[in-house]
Amino acid sequence: MGKYQKLIEIINDAESDANIDFDDLCNLLKKLGFDERIRGSHHIFRKTGIEDKINLQRDQSKAKAYQVRQVRKTIHYYQLKLKDDA
Repeated sequence: MGKYQKLIEIINDAESDANIDFDDLCNLLKKLGFDERIRGSHHIFRKTGIEDKINLQRDQSKAKAYQVRQVRKTIHYYQLKLKDDA
Protein backbone atom coordinates (compact mmCIF):
# COMPACT_ATOMS: atom_id res chain seq x y z
CA MET A 1 0.00 0.00 0.00
CA GLY A 2 1.35 3.39 -0.99
CA LYS A 3 1.80 6.51 1.09
CA TYR A 4 -1.26 8.31 -0.26
CA GLN A 5 -3.54 5.28 0.05
CA LYS A 6 -2.50 5.10 3.73
CA LEU A 7 -3.25 8.83 4.07
CA ILE A 8 -6.74 8.29 2.64
CA GLU A 9 -7.32 5.56 5.23
CA ILE A 10 -6.14 7.86 8.03
CA ILE A 11 -8.46 10.61 6.78
CA ASN A 12 -11.35 8.14 6.55
CA ASP A 13 -10.74 6.94 10.14
CA ALA A 14 -11.57 10.49 11.31
CA GLU A 15 -9.46 10.09 14.45
CA SER A 16 -6.46 12.23 13.48
CA ASP A 17 -7.96 15.24 11.71
CA ALA A 18 -5.71 17.68 13.59
CA ASN A 19 -2.58 15.63 12.87
CA ILE A 20 -2.52 15.52 9.04
CA ASP A 21 0.55 17.04 7.41
CA PHE A 22 -0.40 20.02 5.22
CA ASP A 23 2.01 19.19 2.39
CA ASP A 24 0.86 15.55 2.34
CA LEU A 25 -2.77 16.63 2.10
CA CYS A 26 -1.99 19.02 -0.77
CA ASN A 27 -0.06 16.29 -2.60
CA LEU A 28 -2.93 13.84 -2.06
CA LEU A 29 -5.37 16.24 -3.68
CA LYS A 30 -3.01 16.65 -6.64
CA LYS A 31 -2.79 12.84 -6.94
CA LEU A 32 -6.59 12.74 -6.98
CA GLY A 33 -6.55 15.04 -10.03
CA PHE A 34 -7.16 18.44 -8.45
CA ASP A 35 -5.52 21.58 -9.80
CA GLU A 36 -3.95 23.89 -7.22
CA ARG A 37 -3.98 27.68 -7.21
CA ILE A 38 -2.24 29.62 -4.46
CA ARG A 39 -3.48 33.03 -3.35
CA GLY A 40 -1.46 34.28 -0.40
CA SER A 41 -1.82 31.67 2.34
CA HIS A 42 -4.80 29.97 0.64
CA HIS A 43 -4.27 26.83 -1.43
CA ILE A 44 -7.37 26.40 -3.56
CA PHE A 45 -8.05 23.06 -5.22
CA ARG A 46 -10.52 22.52 -8.07
CA LYS A 47 -11.30 19.58 -10.28
CA THR A 48 -13.42 19.31 -13.41
CA GLY A 49 -16.72 17.63 -12.62
CA ILE A 50 -16.61 18.52 -8.92
CA GLU A 51 -18.64 21.52 -7.82
CA ASP A 52 -16.93 21.89 -4.45
CA LYS A 53 -13.70 23.79 -4.21
CA ILE A 54 -11.31 22.95 -1.41
CA ASN A 55 -9.58 25.85 0.30
CA LEU A 56 -6.69 24.84 2.58
CA GLN A 57 -4.58 26.93 4.91
CA ARG A 58 -1.52 25.84 6.81
CA ASP A 59 -1.63 25.61 10.62
CA GLN A 60 2.13 25.50 11.17
CA SER A 61 3.05 22.20 9.45
CA LYS A 62 -0.41 20.64 9.77
CA ALA A 63 -3.68 21.06 7.92
CA LYS A 64 -6.58 22.55 9.85
CA ALA A 65 -8.90 19.86 11.23
CA TYR A 66 -12.09 21.30 9.72
CA GLN A 67 -10.42 21.38 6.31
CA VAL A 68 -9.44 17.70 6.63
CA ARG A 69 -13.12 16.98 7.33
CA GLN A 70 -14.01 18.93 4.16
CA VAL A 71 -11.55 16.80 2.14
CA ARG A 72 -13.02 13.60 3.66
CA LYS A 73 -16.55 14.70 2.75
CA THR A 74 -15.48 15.46 -0.84
CA ILE A 75 -13.66 12.11 -1.21
CA HIS A 76 -16.74 10.23 0.02
CA TYR A 77 -19.36 12.22 -1.88
CA TYR A 78 -17.56 11.98 -5.23
CA GLN A 79 -16.10 8.51 -4.52
CA LEU A 80 -12.60 9.66 -5.48
CA LYS A 81 -9.90 7.05 -5.96
CA LEU A 82 -6.17 7.23 -6.60
CA LYS A 83 -5.13 6.59 -10.19
CA ASP A 84 -1.98 4.75 -9.11
CA ASP A 85 -0.74 3.53 -5.74
CA ALA A 86 2.25 5.83 -5.13
